[in-house]
Amino acid sequence: QVQLVESGGGSVQAGGSLRLSCAASGRTFRLYVMGWFRQAPGKERESVAAIRWNGSTYYADSVKGRFTISRDNAKNTVYLQMNSLKPEDTAVYYCALAIKPLYLGAVAGTGEYDYWGQGTQVTVSS
Repeated sequence: QVQLVESGGGSVQAGGSLRLSCAASGRTFRLYVMGWFRQAPGKERESVAAIRWNGSTYYADSVKGRFTISRDNAKNTVYLQMNSLKPEDTAVYYCALAIKPLYLGAVAGTGEYDYWGQGTQVTVSS
């Protein structure tokens, strides 16, 4: 069994920064894929970023150049550094774990992930 616990959400003004963390417990995830997703009220959950076991990364077009995903395998933790935040970034952010080696083209799919965190709220005011 795997547990994912997110932290680091909060409220910031537009242009500000936040760093989200997601700690995994219960299973070594060095060879797996970790992703960040978000869901705004009334909208579907969407992929934000993902990082594979080999360090390769994926970013949604809406966050490229502003967000950075990274992972610390020794700590079983994945991070999402969010800079230049915009009001449209407001959402509940979820981390997710896929226990299979996804191709980079598949890491944005919510159905590919096996475990999910409880979510952390990010609110960006204008």
